Amino acid sequence: MDVFQGLVQGFEVAFSMQGLLFVFIGVSTGTIIGMIPGLGPITAIAVMIPITYGMNPAIALLLMAGVYYGAAYGGAAASILLNAPGTSEATATMFDGYPLAKQGKAGKALAIAAIGSFVGGTISVIFLTLFAPLLANVAVSFGPPEYFALMLMGLMAIASLSEGSTIKALLSGVIGLMIATIGIDDQTGTPRFTFGTPHLMEGIDFIVIALGLFALAEVTSLILNRSAKLKDMKKIGSLKITKKEYKELAPTMGRQSVLGFLVGVLPGAGGTISSFLAYIFEKKISKNPEELGKGSIKGVAAPETANNAANNGAFVPLLSLGIPGSGTTAVMLGALIVLGIQPGPLLMTDHTDVFWGVIASMYIGNVILLILNLPLIPYISRILLVPRPLLISLVIFFCIIGVYAVNFSTFHLYILLAFGIIGYVMRLIQFPAAPLLLAFILGSMMEQAFRQSLTISNGSLSIFVTSPVAAVLLFIAFLSLLVPIVKDFREKRKSTK
Repeated sequence: MDVFQGLVQGFEVAFSMQGLLFVFIGVSTGTIIGMIPGLGPITAIAVMIPITYGMNPAIALLLMAGVYYGAAYGGAAASILLNAPGTSEATATMFDGYPLAKQGKAGKALAIAAIGSFVGGTISVIFLTLFAPLLANVAVSFGPPEYFALMLMGLMAIASLSEGSTIKALLSGVIGLMIATIGIDDQTGTPRFTFGTPHLMEGIDFIVIALGLFALAEVTSLILNRSAKLKDMKKIGSLKITKKEYKELAPTMGRQSVLGFLVGVLPGAGGTISSFLAYIFEKKISKNPEELGKGSIKGVAAPETANNAANNGAFVPLLSLGIPGSGTTAVMLGALIVLGIQPGPLLMTDHTDVFWGVIASMYIGNVILLILNLPLIPYISRILLVPRPLLISLVIFFCIIGVYAVNFSTFHLYILLAFGIIGYVMRLIQFPAAPLLLAFILGSMMEQAFRQSLTISNGSLSIFVTSPVAAVLLFIAFLSLLVPIVKDFREKRKSTK
């Protein structure tokens, strides 16, 4: 069956009354859940699994896929309005989304996030339609050395997330790497830095650190600076995007759709890593990199486009190889097996309605999400009109609920408070928090890839050079580290003359 015939069959499934209904339910549910910090699509899909028992597998996957990319849309709202990421994929959106909201441009930031999500989702699903089997083979060719080099490249770019000292950014990244080692060692089963408490055996969850460093730190700042006026926060601003802004955003959305999709194709990478890489890449190539982090529209468009593209890209290894590309697709893999469907190379021929149905639903789902989100922006933005004491209480409430929902442990609420204090102190001494968060995300993956590579090569480091892809990525990583240090050195020499 060729692509055109398969897509026609997929649209027959997706455009059925049942298909449209469940796509709508999925994207609506995902959007709402994505707005609530801490829950995320994994929780939503896990709850959906019992509901899908006995359903047509194609319709069941339509529902779960809708929740998945719907949550990516919704996650931006909390990041922009509250500085609290609704989902981990929306963390990088905070860096410029929240400053835009503080400037009275929350409406524009939310509109850009919605349009970027639509563009990234649509372009990536076109790639998914045309190149899924081919890209699945590329994904499989990425082994531990290539993954280590890719993670290291992202890690070495942490200096790009700092406007100040490169040394401070690197120190912040080192702290993130140290935190990533807490918990049970995946390879040896040995507890590390748990201090004898079982609560740290599984490590510290990403959402605890993100909400503490950003949301609670912001709340602490607002409480301790009650005299500071935030009049602009009361302004929602216009949703209108000018022609000039569209021209600026078009190249960003185009290249980040491609980057996000390619990163999403790699098993284990996911939307969080792709959004950070997109933000870093955009800052690297920007003519005015100092604008990013202070309320740049590109800083919102890049991560939002990339994370939605990556979410669609994660379906490539899932549908073509039966390998989950992210934590969410791992849950979906289990759900499909329960429904009697084995994802893999034979899925396209044995269950064409499932394979092409979910791809067709993505075209429809992206349109539904855009239609849903744009008109709702003025109403969602009204959260900024809430009086400051109530807004602070609301943020704290969402942080507590989000963290407690992860593993129902009060111990992690104390960890949340600790990271809130750490985040506020880092602000005072001008240490960037973003490198810490990125290093934490990449740290455990990089460590495991490094150790697996050495196991394969019997302890020889040459494995990272003999692989052409790994060697190129390591070279780029070296340049990413060297260039900011040389730049800082030159600027200091000029200032002393």
